[in-house]
Amino acid sequence: MSKKGRVLVAMSGGIDSSVCAVMLHEQGYEVIGMTMKTWDYASAGGNKKETGCCSLDSINDARNVAVDLGFPHYILDIREEFGDYVIDNFTSEYLAGRTPNPCVLCNTHIKWDALLRRADKLGCEFIATGHYAKIRKHEDRYVISKGTDLNKDQSYALWGVSQESLSRTMLPLGDLKKSEIRQMATDRGFTDLVNKPESYEICFIPDNDYRGFLKRRVPGLEEEVRGGNYVLSDGKIVGKHEGYPFYTIGQRKGLGLALGYPIFVTEVRKETNEVVLGPIEELGKNGMRVGKMNMMKYADIQGRSLETITKVRYKHDGSPAVITQEGDKMTVHFHEYVDAITPGQAAVFYEGDDVVGGGWIEKSF
Repeated sequence: MSKKGRVLVAMSGGIDSSVCAVMLHEQGYEVIGMTMKTWDYASAGGNKKETGCCSLDSINDARNVAVDLGFPHYILDIREEFGDYVIDNFTSEYLAGRTPNPCVLCNTHIKWDALLRRADKLGCEFIATGHYAKIRKHEDRYVISKGTDLNKDQSYALWGVSQESLSRTMLPLGDLKKSEIRQMATDRGFTDLVNKPESYEICFIPDNDYRGFLKRRVPGLEEEVRGGNYVLSDGKIVGKHEGYPFYTIGQRKGLGLALGYPIFVTEVRKETNEVVLGPIEELGKNGMRVGKMNMMKYADIQGRSLETITKVRYKHDGSPAVITQEGDKMTVHFHEYVDAITPGQAAVFYEGDDVVGGGWIEKSF
């Protein structure tokens, strides 16, 4: 075994995870590659060619890197646990009138646990991924911090990783920019990876049609929820919609309705199968409740308030807010109105570049 130790690298077949493996290999670690098979799109009745981290092409790309560099590569089939947890949650959240974030859920509750279990079996001290983020120590705590390349920063997606998992995790790309990753791949002859298009869609919905996925997943759903009312905030009915699970807060396109001014979904009401519409001014809220939290930089902040920059979705720049912990819930008061705070999405609290913690948005106010 290498003096530096043995590390299990999550390899999706893309450029980032491949360069992650290359870097650790060149630094003298004993690398073992692992590609996780999370989903078989054909089983959902889709008609598009399978793409992304679960496809045969991606598995072969990961294996080719391992073969070129001379380290072992394995495939880990986690389709059953992925489906039971991530896809069931995805479906149930939409049916509850919320908008889920399956990629965050998968990262923090499936992939890390699956990697660590297999790392133990293979005698690996560490696991590594190609996320653009950093890990540092704050007193006796492990903390996720923003990556150097802020355009690619993925710290938002990692708020749920436990302290135990972070203590064994390496994120080699945290100090690098995407341009540097591409150059490293080019210099080492992995030009196919440089030219490979990146995948941004949900792995089990490569056609980005979540409505179609829900309809296939829940037979009879379309007939059950079709014909609910579009209403304004004052209760006025202004039209019929296709069913509350097929809409999300902040949505403007695909409403099939014209009121003479720009309208957005401002609320989804499961109980009455109503979708509330309004002008952009009605999207703004100045507070929210967050639950199912994972605290990272501090074990908790009970009994005190903390000034943070809080993100309510991945592409959100973050807004100044005061957070106050009350038991296992966090109350967030923004200094200014924030648009489209969406139940079911993740809220992540930052202090500088450090992730204080995060949780799931339960409601806005």
